[in-house]
Amino acid sequence: MKDYEGREAVYLLDIEADPDLDQTTERLLAYLVVFKDTSDADGSNQKSMKSCQYKYVVECWNSVSIVFKVEERMSMKKGQASGSAAEFSKAGKKAYFHLPGLFEFLEFYRVFLPVFFEHREYFYDWCEIGSLYGAPGDCIWGGGRVGCGDAGPQEVKELTDQYGISAHLTFSNSLLRQEHLSDSMGNQLCRMFESVPGNKPRCCDSKVKNGCVDRENNSSIGREKNSDTWREDGVPAVRNGIIITSDLLMDYIHRRYPGFCFISSTTKVITDFSAFRRELDRPEFSYVVPDFRLNKHFDDLRELNRPEKDKTEFLVNECCDFACLERRQCYEAVSRKALGEDCGDHICASKDSAEGYVFSRAMKNPGFISLQDIQEVYLPMGFSQFKIEGRSLGSAMILEFLLYYMTKPEYQLNVREAIYLDSSLDLF
Repeated sequence: MKDYEGREAVYLLDIEADPDLDQTTERLLAYLVVFKDTSDADGSNQKSMKSCQYKYVVECWNSVSIVFKVEERMSMKKGQASGSAAEFSKAGKKAYFHLPGLFEFLEFYRVFLPVFFEHREYFYDWCEIGSLYGAPGDCIWGGGRVGCGDAGPQEVKELTDQYGISAHLTFSNSLLRQEHLSDSMGNQLCRMFESVPGNKPRCCDSKVKNGCVDRENNSSIGREKNSDTWREDGVPAVRNGIIITSDLLMDYIHRRYPGFCFISSTTKVITDFSAFRRELDRPEFSYVVPDFRLNKHFDDLRELNRPEKDKTEFLVNECCDFACLERRQCYEAVSRKALGEDCGDHICASKDSAEGYVFSRAMKNPGFISLQDIQEVYLPMGFSQFKIEGRSLGSAMILEFLLYYMTKPEYQLNVREAIYLDSSLDLF
């Protein structure tokens, strides 16, 4: 039996294992329903359906056992979901957000990260920071957005090292040629960010290590704090990554700087699901970010196996016109600018392009993934990686994204006050 969009769960009424469960976990090891004995008014002792507890134990693809325990009530409607984001969090399932502005918003993150890590009660306990991503404005390997990051690489690295956050360098220029591989800035960044203290990836969940699948033995490091995954100062060691479009550049970096993991960029504009699945099958990628127009292909997404789901990273807040036919040309124009070519800006044909990015309009986009979608659809389906765009926006907009996706409503004012809001602030 399935719930809304194929939630992996078992139901109290007409209990049976979800067919998707077998596909994603390979086999069901045990299943047990326990009825609590209660006495009726007449004194008889009967098995009560008012308070029914069940549990099922499954063995996942990498032999990590996960136990779900859920208490249900008879009043639950048939077909209602039996798991919530909080329940999946208790079982070790979390959402990892990949945040924009590694070089573009350094000063913002210097203020935000202490709030996030020192006041976790402000934020949902099922969400974590998977990475910060971006690139310096003068790096010709950059792409996706016209570069505007002006923070120094050493300052950036010190901040990500301090908090144990993976840095993903956005090297998504799609038009690179052999002569561009010797670029001094790109090679300097690789030398610097490959040398992460510990140089061992932190585990994002039970199967993926903060964007880095262990390609040598196809295994993963567990969540337990141990000497292999944690530095002596208690900060989790991470493996940094490269967001990439060009196979030429990826092959070069893989040979010269093997310490990185690779993320297939959304700038490839993969809108065909079969092509997306072929990209997932490439062992060199730890994550693959499909075009946002595949975000709601639930029938296809449900058919992905566990490793494929773990490698899928959704772009959640794209504002681009869903019907746009020139997305690839737009990214290529950015790539040409990064290379210093004398070319004009790509003229967007969307009727709303003059307004720029508007979050409220992005929420109406058919490909938009809301907070509720993450909690009620994607996490229960087995997905955990979510990318927030915004490198070319302002830090005020980035804060709104983090308030919306990661912050409990009752603490959003606290976060605003910690970041910028005080009694003397004038907006006009």
